[in-house]
Amino acid sequence: MIKKTGFLFPQAVSQADAVQILFLILRLAREFYKCNFEVLQYHLQVERKEREIRMEKEKFYMTTAIAYTSGKPHIGNTYEIVLADAIARFRRMQGYDVFFQTGTDEHGQKIELKAQEAGVTPKEFVDQVSGEIKRIWDLMNTSYDKFIRTTDDYHEKQVQKIFKKLYDQGDIYKGSYEGLYCTPCESFWTPSQLVDGKCPDCGREVQPAKEEAYFFRMSKYADRLIDHINSHPEFIQPVSRKNEMMNNFLLPGLQDLCVSRTSFKWGIPVDFDPKHVVYVWLDALTNYITGIGYDCDGESSDLFKKNWPADLHLIGKDIIRFHTIYWPIFLMALDLPLPKQVFGHPWLLQGDGKMSKSKGNVLYADDLVDMFGVDAVRFFVLHEMPFDNDGVITWELMVERINSELANTLGNLVNRTISMSNKYFGGVVNNAGVIEPVDRELRETAVAAAQKASEKMDELRVADAITEIFTLFKRCNKYIDETMPWALAKDESKKDRLATVLYNLVESISIGACLLEPFMPETAEKILAQLGAKKRSLEVMNMFGLYQSGTKVTDKPEILFARLDVNEVLAKVEEKKAAEAAGSTAGTAGNTEGAAGAGSDGADSGKAVIDIEPKAEITFEDFEKLQFQVGEIIACEAVKKSKKLLCSQVRIGSQVKQIVSGIKAHYTPEEMVGKKVMVVVNLKPAKLAGVLSEGMILCAEDADGNLALMMPDKDMPAGAEIC
Repeated sequence: MIKKTGFLFPQAVSQADAVQILFLILRLAREFYKCNFEVLQYHLQVERKEREIRMEKEKFYMTTAIAYTSGKPHIGNTYEIVLADAIARFRRMQGYDVFFQTGTDEHGQKIELKAQEAGVTPKEFVDQVSGEIKRIWDLMNTSYDKFIRTTDDYHEKQVQKIFKKLYDQGDIYKGSYEGLYCTPCESFWTPSQLVDGKCPDCGREVQPAKEEAYFFRMSKYADRLIDHINSHPEFIQPVSRKNEMMNNFLLPGLQDLCVSRTSFKWGIPVDFDPKHVVYVWLDALTNYITGIGYDCDGESSDLFKKNWPADLHLIGKDIIRFHTIYWPIFLMALDLPLPKQVFGHPWLLQGDGKMSKSKGNVLYADDLVDMFGVDAVRFFVLHEMPFDNDGVITWELMVERINSELANTLGNLVNRTISMSNKYFGGVVNNAGVIEPVDRELRETAVAAAQKASEKMDELRVADAITEIFTLFKRCNKYIDETMPWALAKDESKKDRLATVLYNLVESISIGACLLEPFMPETAEKILAQLGAKKRSLEVMNMFGLYQSGTKVTDKPEILFARLDVNEVLAKVEEKKAAEAAGSTAGTAGNTEGAAGAGSDGADSGKAVIDIEPKAEITFEDFEKLQFQVGEIIACEAVKKSKKLLCSQVRIGSQVKQIVSGIKAHYTPEEMVGKKVMVVVNLKPAKLAGVLSEGMILCAEDADGNLALMMPDKDMPAGAEIC
């Protein structure tokens, strides 16, 4: 080897050849640095654009309807907060300065009655229920900025000020009301407004009511509201809700609205007439302004001045009237601008209709999360809810969607891509730049996804936006089939092409994962972490190639969503139902001596009684299907890993049945042995905490939750029929 011009060359290389080689090296170096300079400029452009977006944020104030604290919200109620959260997160991704408010509605006659039934004060009752609602909102990973309660002191004070202002300016006047009242809806109705003699909103019975009340002059502002709706077509969405409000309420003429009550006390007192409390809708609706610092005396906060008017009120279609007629008129009377848009979303229904405790078809978010996980539940309720029609949820349908969309389309795609990157390149993803025509459609789909999803979200078509994102994931799966990386790996000359294919997949999945974040935040974070990818702003998701070449993916890809067996899921559901039944009152009767017993004429004898909500009537044939017998407990032990279950061996005739009961807090195993109890013998066996239960021991329950075994008052043989 000889040294020429500072480089080492073989002796056979002439001086001229050496110079030519040096020029070639310099030219290649120049092209290399030029290329990297262009890449550097590109990344600087991206960073500059993202910095500009952060500096110039437009405000976006959105709210949900505040949840009524009459009980635990089911998944149909919970859908709204998840929908709102997806919209809020997407707006933040679009660069908006979002303020997202939710909360609880805590006054009214229904709450007062519920508290009385529970034996607690109304405030104690709403404290408990509001806490449960907030727990579920947090469980669903919702990113609200403010959780308001209508029992908050600042809210109550402002409601009193608002009421007084409207009274002083003549919008509220005192009168009396006689009509038909629906307690659950807190609404008065005229006979002509009823549907089949029942409340037109909820279908429940109404009761005649007459009382002194304050009224709001709705007709004073009706024409102005009609003009506003006609000149702002975006104000009420979907359009079908607008037509309903105009044709059914506004155009026929508005009646004055009752805005106070005297027949109950659980409400905000009218400070200048304390026997009246403020009607729940005037109280509840004003949370949208009090929660951000509105002050009726003109000292409103900077937060209110910045955010009002609201950009979006997201509510259920059943309360659209209150938000598009009552609320705008209240705002007009307060000389405040109206919200820009009110969206009345449809209902999420169980397979057999609207969810109702009386129907026994209620699904709760925490039960669904226990079975499927938070993001799977979020995906289902967002993707399966049409824009303008009711959606349906069932256990079977959830399993089908999780398997087809989450496990197959998304989870399998991510797992395959990472596994191939590890298998063929030790996990390092490089863009070798070997482009072929088949790449074009994938890249076009990837760079168009952000704009398409944004267009759908701007119209609040959330399900359609998710569909656009999954279109990208499905295109990635098709791309794998088209390029066949496993075949490329067999040919050493195709190594750079294989690297490019995997880079294109990783880049496309990264874009899809970033878009998925508002809807499935935990899943999006997991995908990006496994790919070693950075989160991107929406503005740069139309740029293909931002994934840093040379990045290493995770060594062990996580299974995002496992395939589920529908029969196993349904078995777990039945097991859970059986466990809950065992832990609650299985029978409604008890040792009712004295309630209407010997020597009693049936009148109140001074003993405690409990009224419970009646179930639907059954026929004698239904009753005959149940087999009740006396059982003798011959052995009993606590169920391991359970705080409330006991496992009893119960002799019934010549047989011994194993029965699991949720009575550990009320009886020790030693106390159970030797007792003769009432047993449902022909109940379908089920596993509770992994232990087989072959029947049910019946108990009575008092108002404090204390349980008492149902036992014959005379000695009866084990197996005696109860009829």
